[in-house]
Amino acid sequence: MPRSRPSRRARAVAVTAGVLLTALGAAAPALAVTGVYPSGGGRHGSTAVGGERVVCTSGTPGLAPTLSRDIADAFRGRADTQALALYDASTRTSCRFRADDAFDSASVVKVTVLGALLRQAQEAHRPLTAEEGRLATAMITKSDNAATNALWRQVGPDGIRHFLTLAKMAHTEPGDGPAWGLTQITADDQLTLMRLLTHDNDVLGPGARAYALGLMRHVAPDQRWGAPAGHPADATSQVKNGWLPRTTDGWRVHSVAAFTGGGHDYGLAVLSRANRTMDYGVATIEAASRVIHRDLDAASG
Repeated sequence: MPRSRPSRRARAVAVTAGVLLTALGAAAPALAVTGVYPSGGGRHGSTAVGGERVVCTSGTPGLAPTLSRDIADAFRGRADTQALALYDASTRTSCRFRADDAFDSASVVKVTVLGALLRQAQEAHRPLTAEEGRLATAMITKSDNAATNALWRQVGPDGIRHFLTLAKMAHTEPGDGPAWGLTQITADDQLTLMRLLTHDNDVLGPGARAYALGLMRHVAPDQRWGAPAGHPADATSQVKNGWLPRTTDGWRVHSVAAFTGGGHDYGLAVLSRANRTMDYGVATIEAASRVIHRDLDAASG
C-alpha cells in the first residue's frame, strides 16, 4: 500500500600504506573502522558494523574508505537488519554489506516480473499488448498488486526462472504459487538487475530496457522515497520500493534504484527487515542513501 515519504565528498585521505583503526563511539553495536590504504592508492576500505563488514573498492583514491565509514555510520545504532549493494561505473566503485543475505522481496520483485515479461515478448519477437502495457504500468508506477498477480500468473514460474537464469540472478528464489512477495532476494541480485537495465546486454534489448526504466522513472510521487533521497539534481532516478509487514521480523522495507544522466551511472539496492514500523525502515534506507549520493557526487566533482 502506498505511503508518502517524501552530492560525492571531495577530499582524498592522505596516508601511507597500512591499516587505520578508529573507534567510532560507544553506542551499541560498537563500530570499528578498518580502512586499508595501499600506498598512493586508497582503493579499498572496509568497516565493521557489529562484526559484519561494509566492504568498498574504488578506482578513485580515498573514496572506498570514505564510503565504507559513512555507510557504516548511517547504519550505526539502527535496530533493524540491513543489506546493501552499490556500483558506480564512473568511479569504478562498489560496496557490499550483507549483500548475499536473503530477504522477503515485498514489491521490489515487481521489477523482476517486468523483466521476465519483457524477455518473453522479446523472444516471441513482439511488442507488449495493450493489456500487458496497462498491467505493467500499474504494477511499477502504482505498485498495484492485482496487476502483479495477473502478470505473475501470465509469465509463470518457468518464465520467471528463465529470466533469472539469463540475468545471472542466481540467489533469487521465486515465491511459491501466488506468493510473489515472498520471493527470496539478495542485495547483490537486485544490483545485478539495476545494472542489467542500464547497460547493454544480451538479455534485454535497448527498447525493453528503456521501457522498464521509463516506468521506474514515473512511480507515483508518494512512492519516491528510499534510495533516491539526496540524489544529485542532475541525475535521473529510476526506483522501485517494497514494504511488507509480517508477524515475525516486523516490516520488510526495501528500495532499489538506478541513477543515470548528467555523467552519472550507478545503482543502489538497500534491503531491511525487523523494522518496527514502515517509516523506521524508510529512515534507515534514506540515511545510507544520502551519504552515498553525497560521497559519489563529491568524488566526481
